[in-house]
Amino acid sequence: MTLPLSGVRVLDLSNVLAGPFCGYNLARLGAEVIKVENPDGGDLARKLGADLEMAKQLMGLSFVAVNAGKQSITLDLKNADGKEAFLRLVEQSDVVLENFRPKVMERLGLGHDVLSARNPKIITCAISGFGQDGPWAGRPAYDQIVQGLSGAMSVTGDAGTAPLRTGFPISDTIAGLTAAFAISAALVEQRTTGRGRQIDVSLLESTLAAMGWVVSNHLNAGVDPEPMGNENFTAAPSGTFRTATGPLNIAANEQKQYEALCDLVGRADLRTDPRFAERQARKVNRAALKDELEVALAAKGAEEWEALFNAKGVPAGCVLSVPQVLREAQVAGRQFVETIDSTTATGTALRVTRPGFRIDGGFPVPSPPPALGQDTERWLRALGYSAEEIDQLRTSGATASAHS
Repeated sequence: MTLPLSGVRVLDLSNVLAGPFCGYNLARLGAEVIKVENPDGGDLARKLGADLEMAKQLMGLSFVAVNAGKQSITLDLKNADGKEAFLRLVEQSDVVLENFRPKVMERLGLGHDVLSARNPKIITCAISGFGQDGPWAGRPAYDQIVQGLSGAMSVTGDAGTAPLRTGFPISDTIAGLTAAFAISAALVEQRTTGRGRQIDVSLLESTLAAMGWVVSNHLNAGVDPEPMGNENFTAAPSGTFRTATGPLNIAANEQKQYEALCDLVGRADLRTDPRFAERQARKVNRAALKDELEVALAAKGAEEWEALFNAKGVPAGCVLSVPQVLREAQVAGRQFVETIDSTTATGTALRVTRPGFRIDGGFPVPSPPPALGQDTERWLRALGYSAEEIDQLRTSGATASAHS
């Protein structure tokens, strides 16, 4: 099976989430992704995740989530011999991906100019909290810090709970996708012109770019976004509503959907009520409309309403937990969760999720996430190092034996 990025080699120096998630998506599209890890413990995510025994084995479940299908070599880039081995690998690669703080690669003597001197077609992608320049460039940044600084937390929750972070590291995740998109575009150019590129991905800017609607409302209409909880600022009734058995999301954003909703809940009078008859009036009076609808929705459970509404073209969905949605036929039937050839510390099958799209021909099930340094010796031999030279690299601390 040939995948779109077959033949592309990526050196992934990144840690934890944003960079590794980028590399994971590239790997699933066929790229050969080689993690270049510090001999002293490797990727920090190896020690993170809910299974403590797996973390002790440097195979934490946070690492598992975004590193299947990759290889791993250990090189100390502060060591002259380790640096030279890395540069030899750069000569045979297409992309270098990293998420160090700005200027770290330059201080290591491995900036874009140095790498491109060894390989003019090399694409370098640096992911950082705020970008490679600007007054915040040198600040430490984690996902939650960026969520707060970006304004995302200010519009998440409602008047009583905002500011509120999302339930997963959304800024890291968006930055990883942004980097994968930029790298893929640069690879098209590289293949046609032989030109390399220097890509600068900012978690802050990636998050702001994804907040396009609320940012546009402020920039072009002078509207300051406010937290609205589960309400949709663009329409009403559009949000989360109480039913007899639990919450239900309804998005009757179009006039015909609203009118169908009124009929289905037995409140045809709401179609012509002057407070709700027109789109803008419904937005102004959304609280009163919600009260009216929830009285009617109390007659049935969320799942029953969900089926009734969707059958008549009114978008609706129950509010599911992660375990619930993963069991749904829609997700399971499309093979979103894959079982790989590995087990957890308790002996259960290790599972990962594929990218958020399918491609004709399908994705092969990835190889297990790599043990720390498992591919080091093989790659050093491929780069021309003799057995004696590899032993010397270990003795000098430039690399380490594979973690068993």
